[in-house]
Amino acid sequence: MADKQKEFLKALEGKRIAPLTLDNKWHQLFDGGEIPPEIKPKADELNGLLKQQGNVNNELKKVKALKKKLLDEMVTLADDAASGVPNAEKELEQHKRLIDDCNGHIDDYQDQLLDFPKLIDHVNRDLMILTMDDCYDRLKENNKEIEEIGKWIDEFRKELKKNVVRKQDRELANHRLYSYMHDIFGTEVIEIFDMAYIPTGLKAPGAGTDSGEKKAD
Repeated sequence: MADKQKEFLKALEGKRIAPLTLDNKWHQLFDGGEIPPEIKPKADELNGLLKQQGNVNNELKKVKALKKKLLDEMVTLADDAASGVPNAEKELEQHKRLIDDCNGHIDDYQDQLLDFPKLIDHVNRDLMILTMDDCYDRLKENNKEIEEIGKWIDEFRKELKKNVVRKQDRELANHRLYSYMHDIFGTEVIEIFDMAYIPTGLKAPGAGTDSGEKKAD
């Protein structure tokens, strides 16, 4: 299996694979929708990274929106400060500091976002290996059962053919026996015997009547 993993990773070189846990078809690989215990921790790790990436993206959007708001306000404050409006200069300086803080947060968030793709891809590839191992094992087990069931079906067919021939032979033998007995002993003698043994379709007329009915006739 190790060789197959190497071939698998080599085939993936240079390719960007979407996170497996976001793919509904990946979840359908597992019967009943339950992720195997040996795979779930890695799937949870991937989901955790995706959630963190989403949170950072949201925070980055918030900070950028705040920065835009502050910049828009600075235009008015700059005009007020030039006009000598009280506290306008002070508020302008405060806005500058807040914008500097925003720039710091933006740089930090953008740096984090640069790291996430590589981290997510690494965990995603590990998850692909675990998934492949699980599917490969199940494929082997299924193939084993398929072969066993196939052998059983083949044997059953052989036995079925043999038993069909045996059944036909016994039915033919019964017909011959009854015909010979009927010719040798006659209908009255044959009717004395248990009618259950007489082949269907060859029962003599009046067969099945009890002795009381015969006496009444």
